[in-house]
Amino acid sequence: MKQIVIVFLLLTTFAFAKENAAIEFAPNMERKTPANASYILSYYNVLKDAKLSVVNISTQKSIHNATRQNPFFNDPLFREFFRGYNYRGMPQEQIQNSLGSGVIISKEGYIVTNNHVVEGADTIKVTLADETQEYEAKLIGSDPKSDIAIIKIEAKDLHAMKFYDSDDVKVGDIVFAIGNPFGVDGTITQGIVSATGRNSMGITEYEDFIQTDASINPGNSGGALINSAGDLIGINSAIVSNGGGNVGIGFAIPSNMVHQIAKELIQNGEFKRAYLGVRISNLSDEMKSFYKGKEGVLITSVEKGAPADKAGLKRGDLIVSVDKEEVKSASALKNKIGSYPPNAEINIAYIRDNKELELKLHLTSDKLNTPDTLLSYKGVEVEEFEDLKKHALGDIANGVRVSKVQADSEAYKAGIRVGDRIVQVENQEIRTLQDFQTTTQNSEKKRLYIYRQGAVFAVVL
Repeated sequence: MKQIVIVFLLLTTFAFAKENAAIEFAPNMERKTPANASYILSYYNVLKDAKLSVVNISTQKSIHNATRQNPFFNDPLFREFFRGYNYRGMPQEQIQNSLGSGVIISKEGYIVTNNHVVEGADTIKVTLADETQEYEAKLIGSDPKSDIAIIKIEAKDLHAMKFYDSDDVKVGDIVFAIGNPFGVDGTITQGIVSATGRNSMGITEYEDFIQTDASINPGNSGGALINSAGDLIGINSAIVSNGGGNVGIGFAIPSNMVHQIAKELIQNGEFKRAYLGVRISNLSDEMKSFYKGKEGVLITSVEKGAPADKAGLKRGDLIVSVDKEEVKSASALKNKIGSYPPNAEINIAYIRDNKELELKLHLTSDKLNTPDTLLSYKGVEVEEFEDLKKHALGDIANGVRVSKVQADSEAYKAGIRVGDRIVQVENQEIRTLQDFQTTTQNSEKKRLYIYRQGAVFAVVL
């Protein structure tokens, strides 16, 4: 009985396939066997040279906000003896050690790495491949918005890695990640390019990542992503992971962006981007009907006195191209403007009232539009939301976001953390950086109302 059932199923399947699907097979391919099978395929000759350009970076950072409880203070006799004194904890300085990687980009000792590898470090030490000697490194400059930093060691005739044009990188290219994961020096992993032009990942402010499935783990940050010719196509920066280990989704900053920023950091110690002065958002499917189905980037606000304002751009304009190059997303426009030097002149095509228009404007530097006085107060740095509605919950639709808190500051001790939203200072609601600056001009103690995970609480600074 079982045999009959099996035959019936096979016949039914065959009939169904015959009527509904034409299944095609690839032609037979000739299998070639090496005449001399005594050799193996290897990338050794490429990797042995590339490996010499990747260094180990170790940093030390002093943490001052830690406290340590003295066990004697648990004794009632000692508590009575020290009545009236603060015996709850004693300040203690802790040393935080971190490991990362870097890539030598010049024979004179300049090394590129991630900003997060060296940010806030008191000391930076570099160990070259196949060496045990440590070099003291100096921070030349950093660009947190792209997570790139340049350090330098006093050494000559180093093995510098050559840059490859990352615009020519294609999905499917074989790549290798070189770095020091978990402190294991000179580790090389292989994969392919999974995607290019990845943005809106929330990793850095300026994103144009190369995605790869080559294994990248903690300690790989700042290391090299190279192609099969041994040339640099990117600097490994981040991974997507639930537990901190590799799951096959890694991101590298493309070499063209690295080269542009590194060159400026070496020459001037900082990287200045061009500034347009608009807030922008992607165009929803419903909004496209107002612009005749065109793709582009919607202007949601224009900063007074900024280049966009002076040129006549307005809220509701749809930017469709910059210097004849189409822009289809907010990230694409942001990266495009950020790629120009300050004071550059550009042509912008935009749609207003169903008419496509064009104008010229002169950009300025982003450094001129983000003064420190607008950003910091008693150890806390804040920034405006790019898309306020996206982050709004309930009736909380205002505030400035906490982007950084110094470890030993009043703000940190008060409980303020990165990601918090300051929605009110005393009786003044906060909607812009200007509001925050106005309400924190003097050093008197103030009540700050903080929004975090659906709740609002108050602290005193």
